[in-house]
Amino acid sequence: MTRNVILQAEPAECGLACLAIVASHHGMTMPLREWRRRFSFSLKGASLSRIMGSAGQLGLVSRALRLEPSELAQLQTPCVLHWGLNHFVVLKKMSRHGAEIIDPAFGQRSVGMDELSRNFTGVALELVPGPRFKPEKQTLAVPLRKLIGPVSGLWRALGMVLLLSLALQVFVLLAPFFMQWVVDQVLVSADRQLLVVLGIGFLLSMLLQVGISAMRGWAVVRISAQMGMQWMAGVFGHLLRLPMGYFEKRHLGDVVSRFGSVQTIQRTITTGFVEALIDGMMALATLSMMLLYSPRLAIVTLVAVALYLCIRLLAYRPLREGTERQLVAAARQQSHLFESIRGMQSVKVARCEAFRQSAYLNLMGETINGEVRLARMALGFSSASQLVFGVERIVVIWIGALLALDSVFSVGMLIAYLAYKDQFSQRVAALIDRGIEFRMLRLHGERLADIVLTEPEEGLHQPEQPAPVHAGIEVHGLGFRYAEGEPWVLRDCSFQVTPGESVAIAGASGCGKTTLAKLLLGLLPAAEGEIRIGGRELRQLGASGYRQMVAAVMQDDHLFAGNIADNIALGEEDPDLPRVEEAARLASVHDEIMAMPMGYHSLIGDMGTTLSGGQKQRVILARALYRQPQLLVLDEATSHLDVGREHAVNEAVRGLHLTRIIIAHRPETIASADRVLELRDGRIRERSRAAADGACGASTSGARDRDEQPAAGLPA
Repeated sequence: MTRNVILQAEPAECGLACLAIVASHHGMTMPLREWRRRFSFSLKGASLSRIMGSAGQLGLVSRALRLEPSELAQLQTPCVLHWGLNHFVVLKKMSRHGAEIIDPAFGQRSVGMDELSRNFTGVALELVPGPRFKPEKQTLAVPLRKLIGPVSGLWRALGMVLLLSLALQVFVLLAPFFMQWVVDQVLVSADRQLLVVLGIGFLLSMLLQVGISAMRGWAVVRISAQMGMQWMAGVFGHLLRLPMGYFEKRHLGDVVSRFGSVQTIQRTITTGFVEALIDGMMALATLSMMLLYSPRLAIVTLVAVALYLCIRLLAYRPLREGTERQLVAAARQQSHLFESIRGMQSVKVARCEAFRQSAYLNLMGETINGEVRLARMALGFSSASQLVFGVERIVVIWIGALLALDSVFSVGMLIAYLAYKDQFSQRVAALIDRGIEFRMLRLHGERLADIVLTEPEEGLHQPEQPAPVHAGIEVHGLGFRYAEGEPWVLRDCSFQVTPGESVAIAGASGCGKTTLAKLLLGLLPAAEGEIRIGGRELRQLGASGYRQMVAAVMQDDHLFAGNIADNIALGEEDPDLPRVEEAARLASVHDEIMAMPMGYHSLIGDMGTTLSGGQKQRVILARALYRQPQLLVLDEATSHLDVGREHAVNEAVRGLHLTRIIIAHRPETIASADRVLELRDGRIRERSRAAADGACGASTSGARDRDEQPAAGLPA
């Protein structure tokens, strides 16, 4: 059961992770990304009935129970417990003092009866294999080649480092002979000339060794830099191409932590891989020399090596789980830090600095506790190594001295053998440590695989299609929900927008207007129906080609550190300044920019902190207009503006020859559109002009049924 610890990658997929843990115990072992592909869970998490439904599809028989903590021992384990009102964990086993649970957020841990009574809500779910359950095993290991991707010149550089390392080892093997010849030849015969010759010869070899070592060090630096640059660029490029849903379901700190695994893997490959090869080859070479000197002494060292290997293998599982818990805790701490910095205004207004600090200290405590546990284990390994090989050295010297007394060994041979023995012990111990380190790379590989093996946004890599001659929109039977089992946000939604038309979409807050905008922009995939742009299906256009003809101002759009011109011409290294100014004039922000000390070169700070809310919104609108799109989507794009500014912006946008989709609540913005559509109960209804005008003094979501009619050109 210990092997079946699966940690959630998304904040709200604890239910899916628990299902994966229990199914893995019964023989269905798959990576979490495969579970995520089979069963989509939304950010709202999963209800108990949703978990039971997914388990039923796997052939697991479910039994939901309500019971007291004292009755948990009667359950068939592993089973799922509802924990802390908003979480699921897996109960592994009960004991007199508490329980062993697997928490998808932290890993396996023991909880006392007090914590169990405090967090267990009284609801449990037993899952046992039914007749339709079929064990299935998929490899959890992620091939390194998939994680690395194409890195030019990698093997050639590694080969050069390997050759230089081999050359260095020749000098290492020769070094013990100096002491042996000095003791057995020079000191015995008092040959001063031989001492001079030996001294000069080994001095020259030492200088050559230093030179080769410097060359190897420089080669390692270059390969690390080259590989790091290419790999980080490749992973970051892939990260930018992932769909929006990936980022919406994960904390920022967790994504950054997974991205940081690149450096750990790269460092291990560039230095650890070559060193492991050299250690292995040198261990064989020095072992051969030891066997030539004395097989009896070599057996003592081999026994010590075997004992140290057993210690490391027995401690591997606790080390892996401790490292995994520490990485998760560090990611949670980092997420809290990023969230606090981004939301500092809200923190100060709510006077919750002490609360945020306390929460951060708790998270930091978990991280430090994890680091302390790992440091304690590392100290234990170091002590075990010193103890095992220290005792082994004493035994070897003892036996070697007896051999020298029996004239089997000369003194020089004993000194040389001890040098080879020390080399062998160090190399093998390092090789064992490297082996454990390589096995630990699986942990970082699994975390990095969450980025690298996630499919990029659909249509980014297909050849760009010629843009349609016009940006008319046809929506037929559109349906969308965030996960199976969730309520439909949109269902059987149909409407048309003719080229050049300005259409306002109104509706109550939370009815799905922003979701509809994201579907029209291709940021979310439709579950049902189709969207046609200029008579061609959105999927056929491809994300890259389609976004060349579309621009948008969304509610949560951001500015980036830099100057105003760079933000308006986002994505262009050399902005077209006349075009930038024209876009700013249309967005009614040109005069305010020119009043700034540096004009369009004024810096706006992190996320636009030097601008007011209305200025940010108009700069983002200018960014959209700078792209000269055929289709413009505006989602509450003037919500921060006063009536005068809003009127000026609406008039400027109205004068543009492009198709506009305007999502708004404010009557002034709705009145600027040619036609008004209302979204209600997941469907689009067209509101008559009389109703739209009447709504200018009331809520835009209050159109009466007698004023509603089907959207033009499509059935109701």
